[in-house]
Amino acid sequence: MGNMGRVPVGIVGASGYGGVQLMRLLMEHPGVEIVYLGGESSAGKPFSDLYPHLSPFVDLKIESIDLDKIAAHCQVVFLSLPNGLAYQMAPPLLAKGCKVLDLSADYRFFDLSTYTSWYGGDRQDREIASTTVYGLPELYRDRIAQAQLIGCPGCYPTASLLALAPLFKQGLILPETAIIDAKSGTSGGGRQAKVNMLLAEADSSLGAYGVARHRHTPEIEQICSDLAGHDITVQFTPHLIPMVRGILATVYASMRDPGLQHKDLITIYNAFYRNAPWVKVLPSGTYPQTKWACGTNLCYIGLEVDSRTGRVIVMSAIDNLMKGQAGQAIQCLNIMMGWEETLGLPQLSFYP
Repeated sequence: MGNMGRVPVGIVGASGYGGVQLMRLLMEHPGVEIVYLGGESSAGKPFSDLYPHLSPFVDLKIESIDLDKIAAHCQVVFLSLPNGLAYQMAPPLLAKGCKVLDLSADYRFFDLSTYTSWYGGDRQDREIASTTVYGLPELYRDRIAQAQLIGCPGCYPTASLLALAPLFKQGLILPETAIIDAKSGTSGGGRQAKVNMLLAEADSSLGAYGVARHRHTPEIEQICSDLAGHDITVQFTPHLIPMVRGILATVYASMRDPGLQHKDLITIYNAFYRNAPWVKVLPSGTYPQTKWACGTNLCYIGLEVDSRTGRVIVMSAIDNLMKGQAGQAIQCLNIMMGWEETLGLPQLSFYP
């Protein structure tokens, strides 16, 4: 592509784990050049003060957030911020011609009332929000290609929806029976200090949280409903697991046709994801492990049918900071720019 053709990009909220993943990926991406890093809490500091391992590679300072300046310098802006900030920044950036990819929950919902009931806030951006596209390329690739504003999915919804999508799209399960049991590494909680994330608290321990009321539930339900063509309710339980990266979602559902064989489902999943370079459906008897996806943008899917109970069991493994966050945002960027979907994204994990 040559340096002449590089697209100037900015990251607002560069100091968190999402920001530093974007940094790593965009620095190695042949199509872009990082021209702006923004954030209020660390404004004025060199980025390498926050992440010293990058001091030989990055000489950018974190700047205070000035939307006019960002729009003047950036063609693409990643918003990697806590919920409730992006919806104040995206409208002016879009009005000035930027493409915006939001990694928070602000633009994930088709219906803003769902957002406000789960996240609060006073939304004045209804018109802009109606143009947003949900950034799960495996389901909405064509819309992403035309979009100016992407609401990037949450990490749990990404793992859960990739496991569930073929089942809902093809009407293979009794919809009310879907149960998602998911486990995430601690990096999903961000870089802010939290007592439950301390090594002494999280290590050698496993527990559920947000039971029956986790904010990712309505996001998963919305997309399942879109796939099924009618309202869907799912049961979703997240757990914190004492490791840094990775999500494993194990999904259970009763099959509509109990005669459906394991090999039929493998065929259905392979067909559903045949044009999805980042989803790997595993052969019979192989079940995914989070380490396989670590550091990559891949989602590994394993399947089993229990003819005794009439259930299908689908396991899905991703890196929560990659396919669950920054990697997926760059996958969306590639599609928006008409580039190869795999451009600048790692495919092989650092193993073991």
